[in-house]
Amino acid sequence: MSDGGLAARVGGSVGAFDRGEWNALAGTDNPFVSHEFLTALEDSGSVGPGTGWQPTPLVIGEEGGPLLAAMPAYLKGHSQGEYVFDHGWADAYERAGGHYYPKLQIAVPFTPATGPRLLLSDQAYAAPLLAAAEQLCLQNGFSSAHATFIEPGQQALFEQAGWMLRSDIQFHWHNRGFATFDDFLATLASRKRKDLRKERAAAQAGVEIRRFRGDGIRPEHWDAFWQFYQDTGARKWGTPYLTREAFDLLGERMGEALLLVLGLQEGEPIAGALNFIGGDALYGRYWGCTRDVRFLHFELCYYQAIDAAIELGLARVEAGAQGGHKLARGYEPVETVSAHWVANVGFREAVADFLDRERGGVAADRNYLATRGPFRKD
Repeated sequence: MSDGGLAARVGGSVGAFDRGEWNALAGTDNPFVSHEFLTALEDSGSVGPGTGWQPTPLVIGEEGGPLLAAMPAYLKGHSQGEYVFDHGWADAYERAGGHYYPKLQIAVPFTPATGPRLLLSDQAYAAPLLAAAEQLCLQNGFSSAHATFIEPGQQALFEQAGWMLRSDIQFHWHNRGFATFDDFLATLASRKRKDLRKERAAAQAGVEIRRFRGDGIRPEHWDAFWQFYQDTGARKWGTPYLTREAFDLLGERMGEALLLVLGLQEGEPIAGALNFIGGDALYGRYWGCTRDVRFLHFELCYYQAIDAAIELGLARVEAGAQGGHKLARGYEPVETVSAHWVANVGFREAVADFLDRERGGVAADRNYLATRGPFRKD
């Protein structure tokens, strides 16, 4: 595929591309689009053969020159691990006699965190990169292409290319210049403030909370966290998405971007939460436990994340998909956006009609939730 002096090509892995060139496009703000994160998934077998996530990164460059644009993309044989649900679309497409899979997924696997989906040296390369993705689908008979959890600054690039936008809701905590957790608590209504203090006290009773970063995360910590992650994965998905090796590789390749929070009783880890540190956000990703302690989930995943974001001077905490219970704990409803391109014109029109109707309901839900937060009305 070529466009003038530009050539688009598809790689079999992110690891096939030079780390320095890829990261020059990815930047340093979002850890999940880094060469280190994406290749850790590949090298650990978390994506690739047998997973339904086949790495298909698409890049643009001039002959013999450095990469000018790239997108992390995957050929998908199912709709698992995406957190933007299109199972209904797949069912309708198949009932109409088509084959919905494979499809092209422009995303970070298993990661419902906002970020750039087009890695660009210049925004002028957005249109040819998206056109190359469309051409890839048409040439290979893929039904569609989907970009999920697009950062706000890139949403217009997809819309200008004619991709259909879809909205959903997540809950993020916003740092409004707080110096301490108590500063944040002061913004809450009195009863909510007391509730949060009681939850923290109950969670910490008899439990030691410790945070680890970089070289401080030892193999025994990963061993403990693997047990927690397996328990949560088995209950939510049936089979955990990440392999055990993935955590070792993440620790080796990007340890300073990781924040592991453990809860211990008598020196034994009983629960943990893993966060990733970005340029302006803390991203809560995985949680699990081997012993139930009341409110410990809230403490490790939400309150410790707020503490850490304040200490690190980060603007927000993204605590993952779903979870209306986050609202009462100071996490506010925000819009998340995905973009969709469908090859078949008739099905594209049906999806566009569905999205028009869905969009109003999502906006109404978000507006309602915004009135139900724990904050003081003054």
